[in-house]
Amino acid sequence: MRAVGLLLALLLAAVPSAAAADTAPAITRRVLDNGLRVLVREAPAAGVVAISFQVRGGSGDETAETAGLTHFLHRAMLRGTARHTAVGLMEAAEALGGALDTSADADVAEIRATALARHWEAALGLVAEVALTPRLADDEIERERRLLLGQIQSRLDNPFPFALDTLLADLYGGHPYGLPSLGRPQSIERATREALLARYRALYRADRAVLAVSGRVPPGAVVRAAERLFGRLPAGSAPDPPPPEPPAPPGRRRVVERPAHQAQVLMGWIGPALEEADYAAVKVLAAVLGGGMSGRLFVQVRDVQGLAYSLGMFHATRRGPGPMVAYLGTAGESADAAEAALAREIERLRVEGATESEVARARAWVLGALAMDRRTNARHAWYLAFYELVGAGWDFPDRHARAVAAVTAADVTAAARRRLGPPTTAVLRPRG
Repeated sequence: MRAVGLLLALLLAAVPSAAAADTAPAITRRVLDNGLRVLVREAPAAGVVAISFQVRGGSGDETAETAGLTHFLHRAMLRGTARHTAVGLMEAAEALGGALDTSADADVAEIRATALARHWEAALGLVAEVALTPRLADDEIERERRLLLGQIQSRLDNPFPFALDTLLADLYGGHPYGLPSLGRPQSIERATREALLARYRALYRADRAVLAVSGRVPPGAVVRAAERLFGRLPAGSAPDPPPPEPPAPPGRRRVVERPAHQAQVLMGWIGPALEEADYAAVKVLAAVLGGGMSGRLFVQVRDVQGLAYSLGMFHATRRGPGPMVAYLGTAGESADAAEAALAREIERLRVEGATESEVARARAWVLGALAMDRRTNARHAWYLAFYELVGAGWDFPDRHARAVAAVTAADVTAAARRRLGPPTTAVLRPRG
């Protein structure tokens, strides 16, 4: 009974009801004259503010020759502006009671800041400074290049990230979603300042950017400050290139031997993009198999058979077709048995289908994770900017929660039979 009560509590907490919608912070949305979209969430409960400025572009529109260029650019942008050095930027952010950072992923790149709410305008000014006046000095680019090459080598030396990158490269073939967002050593070594500047000019246009602010802030004043600070961002009018053709996974199996203490077994499939009809069903499907300690993989492969130290399944959110990955870590001598057990559980779901009780648990798990991930202003700002930028609309998470709550066992079974065909597999075995 306690488990049922917990599931019900998670569902009620995560699915927006009519009463919750009345009390939720209102969202102010404005489009500036240059086309920049501004979203403000006034949340007075905590005296902090979070800012997310995102541009549409990442490793998902790079090539093997330019892999990692967007991430490299955004790390270099933090190394100085027309007004501040790298240290000066960090000191200025910390003086506001917060922090300043950048990142880049498959579909978007972000400049983000946090601060005490009373310093919201100064924090917004720092974000605008990084976005509009990065120095990109040669010496700072070289310092960042050395750091980035070290991070890439560290990822190559880490068994699970290496196995995941190997799987995604095989799963996506020539599609850019198979490229690592950090890049590859060769592409980072040959990236020039001119290439970074060209990438900056292509991305930093108002038509492909969104500014989101969440916290104890006055929405009207935030919009006016955004007009003043970001009004000179170029409007832009060039259309995006057409998306690449969806990949055709080869269903291959690759075995790699590396120095490691554990074996890693990963199986991958191409999952739905954000706007596909079975997107919510696939999220629940992944939770039926690998969500939490009650998922099929944890119960059957780990608890019953004792064949894995860690395991799970995820469907990565992408603007385009996102990967579905089942994974486990096990002892080297157990790799074959663990791989077979993983394949059996996935095939059993395809053949037998999902039950209503496990789908109810998986729905609650997905909804609970979504609710927990949106506890902070920083995450609210990211969600607002990301979903607006990729075309789903800033309110997509609430619509997605309602779609998840409506997923049935029949929906999950249909998604499993449609999506879980022959997997692409990567196995990393301890050498020797």
